[in-house]
Amino acid sequence: MVDRSESDSRSLLRRLRDTLATPGGGQDRLDRITHLIADSMRTQVCSIYLFRDPETLELCATEGLNPEAVHQTRMRLGEGLVGRVARTGVPVNTGDAPSAPGFRYMPETGEEIYSSFLGVPIQRVGEKLGVLVVQSRQAREFSEDEVYGLEVVAMVLAEMTELGAFTAEGNGIGSTHRFPVMFRGTCGQEGAAEGRVWLHEPRVVVSNPVGDDPEAELARLDTAIEALRAQIDEMLEGSAGMDKDHRQVLETYKMLAHSRGWMRRMSEDIGLGLSAEAAVEKEQSTARARLEQSPDPYLRERLNDLDDLSNRLLRLLTGQGSDTGAALPENPVLVARNIGPAELLEYGRALRGVVLEEGSVGSHAAIVARALSIPLVIHAARITTEALNGDAILIDGDQGIVHLRPEDSVAAAFRDKIAMQAEAQKRYADLRTLPATDQSGQTISLVMNAGLMADLPSLVGSGADGVGLFRTELQFLTRTRVPRRGELAALYARVMDAAGDKPVYFRTLDIGSDKVLPYMKPQDEPNPAMGWRAIRVGLDKPGVLRMQLQALVRAAAGRPLSVMFPFIATPNEFHDARASLMHEIERESQMGRPVPSSLKIGAMLETPSLGFAPDSFYQACDFISIGGNDLKQFFFAADRENERVRRRYDTLDVSFLTFLEKLIVRCEANDVALSFCGEDAGRPVEALTFAALGIRTLSMRPASIGPVKHLIRRANLTELHRVIHEAREGGAQSVRPAVTHYLARL
Repeated sequence: MVDRSESDSRSLLRRLRDTLATPGGGQDRLDRITHLIADSMRTQVCSIYLFRDPETLELCATEGLNPEAVHQTRMRLGEGLVGRVARTGVPVNTGDAPSAPGFRYMPETGEEIYSSFLGVPIQRVGEKLGVLVVQSRQAREFSEDEVYGLEVVAMVLAEMTELGAFTAEGNGIGSTHRFPVMFRGTCGQEGAAEGRVWLHEPRVVVSNPVGDDPEAELARLDTAIEALRAQIDEMLEGSAGMDKDHRQVLETYKMLAHSRGWMRRMSEDIGLGLSAEAAVEKEQSTARARLEQSPDPYLRERLNDLDDLSNRLLRLLTGQGSDTGAALPENPVLVARNIGPAELLEYGRALRGVVLEEGSVGSHAAIVARALSIPLVIHAARITTEALNGDAILIDGDQGIVHLRPEDSVAAAFRDKIAMQAEAQKRYADLRTLPATDQSGQTISLVMNAGLMADLPSLVGSGADGVGLFRTELQFLTRTRVPRRGELAALYARVMDAAGDKPVYFRTLDIGSDKVLPYMKPQDEPNPAMGWRAIRVGLDKPGVLRMQLQALVRAAAGRPLSVMFPFIATPNEFHDARASLMHEIERESQMGRPVPSSLKIGAMLETPSLGFAPDSFYQACDFISIGGNDLKQFFFAADRENERVRRRYDTLDVSFLTFLEKLIVRCEANDVALSFCGEDAGRPVEALTFAALGIRTLSMRPASIGPVKHLIRRANLTELHRVIHEAREGGAQSVRPAVTHYLARL
């Protein structure tokens, strides 16, 4: 292999494959492989270093160095030339190793007599598994052909390492998937769970990295490439109604799929002895390592395009789809890059939790996770690369932390936390039939948020006084077409039936921003959270709003009906929406159909502008529900999706509470019922503060009702109101310290 020879390379790879197929332990295989490579490359040394843990490399086999150094020589990631290769994922090739930057002399190996050094990463699609090194006495740099050939060999070793071919008995060496890893993401839905990983899109397993017949492998690659290009063309043909960004992604896919350089490099790898799928993975790994080192953010963003395209091609080559036929493990925790609401609903309550690399706190997946009452962590970078089906996993939705393959001490502490939460829930269960009445005799109504029929049993289990928010968009988000009026009417009727005599407040379609219907053309907006969304869509698309209002009226069938319109920013929007509902009721009456026995029409106050609306607006409302999540982000001008700013602003900030108090006063003056709906309503300290200010209805997820009720029943809201007033008069920026100090005395 001094000059790259296809026949020599294929011969070596076949010998490697035969060695790996021979019975024996992992160490025996490693020893034979180092001998084969050194002999083939005509070098005096070949060594294999594998990760002992994510930060430590260990010499696991060598031909030419001191054999007593095996399993004794270790180095940190980035330490020495070997550590440098492992850290960067880029080969190091030098004819004078002692003079190379970062060189570390290891006297126990006896390597001081070898001048030339070539180290290449053993890696698979961004996973760094180890380093393959050859050395010789002759002071020379290895040729480009030799570097390329050794990378091909390293690719085969990577595949076999992943398959556990070199796992050494008793010493913990082998696949990186053996190590504990912690991921720090963002809380998408609170809660804690322990379970086993279930990958939504399982990794493709390449079980045949070596190809015997290059022509046959090239033909397989060509066939798969043609199928891939046809798939992309079909997607482009159907993208006429898609947003510009989505179409640009598909155009990028098409460009990559027709790249001559991509095809040439994979064809060369096949010529050297790799199978078609191993050639695809080698090119994917090499390109990924190159792009990860780029300072250009645009190029780094192309990693996802590269991975998606390569994975599509691998599935075509291997026939491995998302459905592997394997059964869900016990207590499954779904792990995915991202997932749509319909797909998540298919899993249903079988899941214990969800971990996503992407997503947002207001995304479809987050909405469904809240509806299913399962913890969700988003922005857990690279977890789909690290996790394997069946891995033990702990998910802490409260902190946005995920432990993969946790150590025993971490798992024990986590189980103690879950047990404490379960014990607390048992105590809260005893309160479910009792009112949320404080020590001064004031009663707060605690209602729940819902969006699915599956939520309704929580009305009884949680002790909620009703449904303060029923999200109607889930029925639109989980379908490939607009639901029919009859389907919606039947669903809304079942919701009312399940609630019995408890009230249900239906919020009309709240789409836009991060909730885009699959069959509606998305809008290319610079700031969608402040763009065409919610009631703005309803008023601009009156046919959809009218259809939904008709379904609600028919579902009521003579029963009480409560409807609220989302994201009202000006009084005219509410008046127009209210007029639409009244028109549909009049129309139903003229047609001889039953109309609601009583009607409540309200608005969700999610923008500060409504706090300054004229009294005529308040007088036209039967109720107002504060949408705390959006109101807070607009009040503080802090994007709720931006971790760098959203946590800077406290809900108990004096300025925010002063605004809430003005709303309370205005609603009381106009005899309008006021509620607070959102994440903060379900946090006991915040909920207690809102109640002390005078908000008499709080709407939250069912699991939060017990903790909030427990705290309200222990507190005296009159005393707490005085504490809040004194803190504000004393110049406090936030009343949180004062409220917390008060609660500590209970």
